Amino acid sequence: MVSAVWERIYDVIRGIPAGRISTYGIVAEMAGMKGCAKMVGFALHSIPSGSDIPWHRVINSQGRISRHPDPVFGAMQRSLLEVEGIRFDDSGRVADAAWFWPGPPAGFRRRGA
Repeated sequence: MVSAVWERIYDVIRGIPAGRISTYGIVAEMAGMKGCAKMVGFALHSIPSGSDIPWHRVINSQGRISRHPDPVFGAMQRSLLEVEGIRFDDSGRVADAAWFWPGPPAGFRRRGA
């Protein structure tokens, strides 16, 4: 059974448009749980199989795909994002702050900017 809190998180994630990304912290804030980014991670880890939740659109505040115990998930997430037009620089960071929805996290700076 999915908790009401996780359902709020899932609703926010479902609202992230294709070709855009958000962060754990921004999703938490939009779900009414400012400061609870880890809760978003727990909710994402518990998504039921076959779900319509676009989990791959949530990354960390540094603009990177978060590590997962199984590296296949990181490669799959990057591939799904690249299919949607998201590009990464050579260090694995999102290459353009414009892809963040609804906007980039505080302090996000493109390398070299």
